[in-house]
Amino acid sequence: MAPLMEVRQLVKTYGSTRAVNGITFTIEAGRCTALLGPNGAGKTTTLNMLSGLLKPTSGEIRFDGATKGEDLRAYIGYLPQYTAYYNWMTGREFLIYVGQLTGMDKRSAVQRAEELLRLVGIEDAKHRRIGGYSGGMKQRLGLAQAMMHRPRLLVLDEPVSALDPIGRREVLELMKRIRQETTILFSTHVLPDAEEVCDDVLIIRQGEIVIAGSLDEIRKSNQRPVIELELEDGEALADWLPALRELAGSAAVEQNGPVVRFTVEDADELPRIRQQLMTRLVELKAPLSRLEIARTSLEDLFMEAVRR
Repeated sequence: MAPLMEVRQLVKTYGSTRAVNGITFTIEAGRCTALLGPNGAGKTTTLNMLSGLLKPTSGEIRFDGATKGEDLRAYIGYLPQYTAYYNWMTGREFLIYVGQLTGMDKRSAVQRAEELLRLVGIEDAKHRRIGGYSGGMKQRLGLAQAMMHRPRLLVLDEPVSALDPIGRREVLELMKRIRQETTILFSTHVLPDAEEVCDDVLIIRQGEIVIAGSLDEIRKSNQRPVIELELEDGEALADWLPALRELAGSAAVEQNGPVVRFTVEDADELPRIRQQLMTRLVELKAPLSRLEIARTSLEDLFMEAVRR
């Protein structure tokens, strides 16, 4: 089966600045892909090009079933990071208006609007003016407008970044439901959101894709064991740290207040380092309050990738 979207050597320049520098990736149908990167990495520029809102300087975007040169906006629904509405309209009126802009007749637009208002959970507010909606409700309405024409790919730019914790949770749960019926590509710099919702990950840094693949594959190939210990007396840690560093071997050692974190590069070294650390802590009579064995997270990988 061909990918839903193929992106090849996509470039966008502004004068002498390359905002996007020859990126290549694919979006598979029926999956949710997260585009991760720090602010200024090129996420929004990339999504704007994929959505047909910005013309690439060079490169190619192919969509399954579309002919070369065809306007891809008929296949794609887009929700920008900062949405704008006619606040005097009701939610229902707005969706019908959007539907008719896409070429739907009035009857079809009304039917689709009612369907989506139920799906996104704001049916009870459909006759209220949008100006009175909360941030979470506006984001739900934004998702509905992006889906009015039944797109095969839903593109969302930082869909939860401006929401409070309750609104963020509501929209993430909604995205989980939406992904059952359409492919999603969304950008974010919040790693837990990506881990919760997505199947695949693209990490972009300075306009270039530095990591791409399924979330499971990336975890398996990049995860490393971590030993984290915390002392009751953080100020006294300096007295014990040199001795602990000697035992760490090839492990990377980081200190954050009373917490010391050992990232073990060679998993085979974990049992030795763990045993020697515990033995040494007993010898030193260090006031240990916590010792935990874990694995590096997607956030650890992200931070490592963007710092390269």
